[in-house]
Amino acid sequence: MAASDKALGGAMLLTASIVFVYYTIWAILLPFFDKTSPIHDYFPAREWAIRLPAFILVIGLAVIGTFVGSTIMKENRKKAQKAK
Repeated sequence: MAASDKALGGAMLLTASIVFVYYTIWAILLPFFDKTSPIHDYFPAREWAIRLPAFILVIGLAVIGTFVGSTIMKENRKKAQKAK
């Protein structure tokens, strides 16, 4: 494995860890802080803690569905050309 692969993997792991900690504080711990606490200034409104992941899920499923559909269509075209 090349050093650049390890660096990329480490960067991806660090990014995922930071996003996980940020989201966990935002969605789970933030309700336990007083509304006047300055920690609320670092996070968007709480309803976005549900909307944002739902939006990402819908977009991700659409991308996966599009990829699978296009792959199936390409395979069917190849089979049709071989049959001729």
